[in-house]
Amino acid sequence: MVLSLWQNLALIILAFMVPVDKYGFTFGLRWPVITAMIAGAIVGDMNTALIIGGTLQLMSLGVASIGGSSVPEYGVGAVIGVAIGVSSGSVESGLAIGIPVAMLMVQFDVIAKISQSVIVRLSQDFCNKKKFKEMNLILMCGPFIMGLTAAVPVGIALLIGADVVNAVLAAMPQWFTGGLSIASKMLPVVGVALLLNYMPAKKYLPAILLGYFLVAFMNISMLGVAIVSAIIAMVFYAYKNESSNAVVNGGLEDE
Repeated sequence: MVLSLWQNLALIILAFMVPVDKYGFTFGLRWPVITAMIAGAIVGDMNTALIIGGTLQLMSLGVASIGGSSVPEYGVGAVIGVAIGVSSGSVESGLAIGIPVAMLMVQFDVIAKISQSVIVRLSQDFCNKKKFKEMNLILMCGPFIMGLTAAVPVGIALLIGADVVNAVLAAMPQWFTGGLSIASKMLPVVGVALLLNYMPAKKYLPAILLGYFLVAFMNISMLGVAIVSAIIAMVFYAYKNESSNAVVNGGLEDE
């Protein structure tokens, strides 16, 4: 499938908005599954988009930019991954490009943050001189630069070409593409493990074991596990409320 010019431009704009949203609006575009869903609507292949977005979403679990640190931008990786995956007809090709682009965004993010220090200093000078219009204009350069860190690499990959990307993929040795394939299957597990470190896993270990049993031995889909989890949660909280009411009512009767 060959993407049209408007589709490429829409994807570039979407990639531009990912870091802007991450550091500003926070509408959720930085989450790969959300970004991939929008990219899927643009290219007209929601199935491929959600597979790529879901895989990158699992990779991003437990990864947070704490203290201003730079982390892989999986939202941008989802945009280029969906574009390449749909163009080539291969989810593996989309992930093979999307993951390195997400990793490359770490370096671009560092460069952008260094430039922000210059922008902040200039805006502070304008503020001290009470030139508030100029101060606001220079501050707008910050989100624009952050957006360019995503739009430029995605634009190069999309506009200069699928042929270039396909040539790079063809030139990659088998051991390298095989390694990426193995990494794409391992990273979601790492993401889940990192997430469990921040969750009360010991307290809810029976629930974790039940989820594992349902998936590994009963072959139930994630939607089925979610439904079972919702039922258990409703029963648990209903029982807990009934127990609380019984204690309160019992106390009142004793009095």
